[in-house]
Amino acid sequence: MSDTALSGEIRDVDFADALGERYLSYALSTIMARSLPDVRDGLKPVHRRILHAMHELHLDPGSGYKKCARVVGDVIGKFHPHGEIAVYEALVRLAQDFAQRYPLVDGQGNFGNIDGDNAAAMRYTESRLSAVAGAMLDGLDDDSVDFRSTYDGEDKEPVVLPARFPNLLANGSAGIAVGMATSIPPHNAGELCAALLHLIEHPDCGTSDLVAHVAGPDFPTGGVLVEPADSIAEAYATGRGGFRLRARWHKEALNHGLYQIVVTEIPYQVPKGRLIEKVAALLEDKKLPLLADIRDESTGEVRLVLEPKTRNVDAELLIEQLFRLTELEIRVPLNLNVIDPAGVPRVMNLKQALQAFLDHRREVLLRRSRHRLAAIGRRMEILRGFVIVYVNLDEVIRIVRESDDPKAEMMARWGLSDVQVEAVLNMRLRTLRRLEEIAITKELGGLSSEGADLEGLLASDKRQWRALAKEVAATGREFGGDTALGRRRTLIGAVPLAVEIPAEAQIEREPVTVLCSRKGWIRAVKGHAVIAAEQKYKEGDGPRFTAPAETTDRLMIFGSNGRFYTLGIDRLPGGRGQGEPLRLMIDLPNEHDIVALFPYRPGLRLLVAADDGRGFVVDGAEALAQTRAGKQVLTPASGARAAICVAAEGDAVAFVGDNRRLLVVDLAEIPEMARGRGVILQRYRSGGLADAKVFPLAQGLSWRQGETRTRTEIDLTPWRAPRGGAGASVPQGFPRSGRFG
Repeated sequence: MSDTALSGEIRDVDFADALGERYLSYALSTIMARSLPDVRDGLKPVHRRILHAMHELHLDPGSGYKKCARVVGDVIGKFHPHGEIAVYEALVRLAQDFAQRYPLVDGQGNFGNIDGDNAAAMRYTESRLSAVAGAMLDGLDDDSVDFRSTYDGEDKEPVVLPARFPNLLANGSAGIAVGMATSIPPHNAGELCAALLHLIEHPDCGTSDLVAHVAGPDFPTGGVLVEPADSIAEAYATGRGGFRLRARWHKEALNHGLYQIVVTEIPYQVPKGRLIEKVAALLEDKKLPLLADIRDESTGEVRLVLEPKTRNVDAELLIEQLFRLTELEIRVPLNLNVIDPAGVPRVMNLKQALQAFLDHRREVLLRRSRHRLAAIGRRMEILRGFVIVYVNLDEVIRIVRESDDPKAEMMARWGLSDVQVEAVLNMRLRTLRRLEEIAITKELGGLSSEGADLEGLLASDKRQWRALAKEVAATGREFGGDTALGRRRTLIGAVPLAVEIPAEAQIEREPVTVLCSRKGWIRAVKGHAVIAAEQKYKEGDGPRFTAPAETTDRLMIFGSNGRFYTLGIDRLPGGRGQGEPLRLMIDLPNEHDIVALFPYRPGLRLLVAADDGRGFVVDGAEALAQTRAGKQVLTPASGARAAICVAAEGDAVAFVGDNRRLLVVDLAEIPEMARGRGVILQRYRSGGLADAKVFPLAQGLSWRQGETRTRTEIDLTPWRAPRGGAGASVPQGFPRSGRFG
């Protein structure tokens, strides 16, 4: 046998064409058979097949339960040739009252919980259809929808369910296909029915009119919807958008002025266990300085207890911080992407989705009416044959007893049809009573009246819509707001105002000492009683800057290029190691050095100056930088470098130059500027500015002598002069370093 015969037909096909064709087939299969719901019943194929299989097993709401393994076996054996785990997970979700707003399966056993725990194995759980699923299947046996062959051709399955219940929007749906996705949050069935009634009465209404009835999503786990009304209306008008959902909470007073925050409802599809772990991790990382602890006191109802750090912590501020950092607040997307009645996936708005549901229900009504009308016709035909029998009962009995072919003789004698004669011959003897003739006549009258009513319904669009309105109203009463299942769970709340959370509320406040070495390695050591010389440094390095601060402070660094840099002290490396290079955190050029380093304080004013003796006073808030590139404040002249940055706390300033001449001027003479080169502070024939100090004039000028001694000069008359002077020689005993110490 040749190789060609073994391998079959061989064709030359372009690889790109073959790949594209097969990928397109896969994409269509994923879109149509897995991921997107049908707009008419809101179900994906796997969910539809589960409900149909349970219907065939007679697992109606009033019947007993059966093992889920039996249901899953029927589904994968008859309708859905996929893995049993995937089918069971789909069944479990249909039974979870925290996942489905209106569960379609009534489960018995462990079907998981809101903590995120999985359900028990299918051999341990039992299920039956819920009342909502009963409404979805109502009329399935009345030729109300089309059926198609199953995957193996041995059985039939419905293309779509009759769906008396508006399941698409009531229970929502989510899925990811190839190149598209859907995300539909659940809604309140009573509100949907009210919108459907409005649409029936006003077919030309706009989406905004329907939004007046559908206030927003209604999640099974409750919560508070805080999306602006115009944003909600826009989402429903386009079929795309999102909804901001928050946990519901309240403040619970305790003894001695203490309080705790109790969360009673968490956002939709947020596992409670994962939420608690997230909060605990933030506490461990000290990202929630206002929170002391979180406890789970849930039983059948959710109850998360949040304990504030102190009684003085503002509850609104604490919960706002949790909303921003945890899943106590989420954004639920809306992407109303569905498969329309023609089998085409597209995004619909609220009105289009509701109209598609009504059109489907009208088609179901017409098909059920025609089915019933045909059944009435068949029954009336049989009953007319029975009437003839009762009129000629003795003759019928004689023919049956004596004739060789009673069927043909009866058809010829009284003009009966084959169906009528078969019914007569199959009658039981006990029905041959006079009262039966009266009942038949009465039934004929009733069926005739019902048939005429159905024919009138089929001929009148107005009557059809009236019947649909009556049906929708009944569904609203059965599953709407007056029932325990139908009451709205998600509160429509006011849009929260923007709350500014101060930095100290986001970082746990702790005392630290910032150490920066001579080579520019920086770290934050816990506590304020830190002696810089006793800390460990790299070989050849040593202490330079020491700044006591808090972890909530911002660190200001002034470079010799005249730029200010700002760092959060909480972001500095800890004191266990030797720190990290400061230049990795800020963009300080290699040719420039650090002049000063200190924590920012509100109201801080700084005197900045270059080594050429020019400078000015700047407000500390103006010098704060927002980026690692820093903020240019002092602009030194060509060849000059920034050399001085001291706090402007006092009423006088002392300048000392490299030429050891001292000048004392009033601080008021130095202008306050936001940026620039500044004014001349002290003039020099040679050298430049060595140091400067701002001090209260009445307390005199002090400087260090040696390691422990300090000298203070009270009478500064010899050195007092206007700004821009050269000054006089420094006092006897002034440090040879030319600095105040």
